[in-house]
Amino acid sequence: MTFNDIFKSDFLENVTAVSPIDIALTLIFAFGIGLLIFFVYKKTYQGVMYSSSFGVTLIALIMITSQLILAVASNVVLSLGMVGALSIVRFRTAIKEPLDIAFLFWSIAAGIILAAGMIPLAIIGSVIIGIILLLFVNKKSHKNPYIVVLSCVNHEAEERAVEYLDTMVDKCVVKSKSAKSGLVELNMEIRLKDDNTDFVNQLSSISGVNSAVLVSYNGDYMG
Repeated sequence: MTFNDIFKSDFLENVTAVSPIDIALTLIFAFGIGLLIFFVYKKTYQGVMYSSSFGVTLIALIMITSQLILAVASNVVLSLGMVGALSIVRFRTAIKEPLDIAFLFWSIAAGIILAAGMIPLAIIGSVIIGIILLLFVNKKSHKNPYIVVLSCVNHEAEERAVEYLDTMVDKCVVKSKSAKSGLVELNMEIRLKDDNTDFVNQLSSISGVNSAVLVSYNGDYMG
């Protein structure tokens, strides 16, 4: 047994399994595409509270995924062990916005494609996806949905308020109603004719109406 045989190790052989150039190029392109995803996410976010940490997570996710795929692609045994390890991972963070799922899959998919060596596909595909999201997500409808919350003292005041509201908006649909002695509360989805919201002031001044509140409606209302 020679001196080299004594210090021969599979671990030392795996050190050169992935070249430093491949690692550097993959991480650089992953970071660049991650910045693009972060920019698109910031421009298309429509939630209530914007979280910059989620955008940074998208950048980290594409870089981590690309590293993982590089390691798996260089070693078949490692790939089998990685499948078993990832199968026990559970993510408990709730996704508040449906579009956030698309950004998560975008980051993961881009990282996988980059590590597979398909750099043009990752770059061109990400640019096209980003343009499509910017065009369609930011497209505003001229009839924005809103919810009007009315508090009335009796049925007669409710009828007067609803009749007036019907004349001021294009669409008015009752989503929920609760009533008790001396109080009637209505939640109604409306579509504005324009950006003028002065009708809310008139609603609150109708006899028998305690309050009128106008809130933005993003489609997640449960009535």
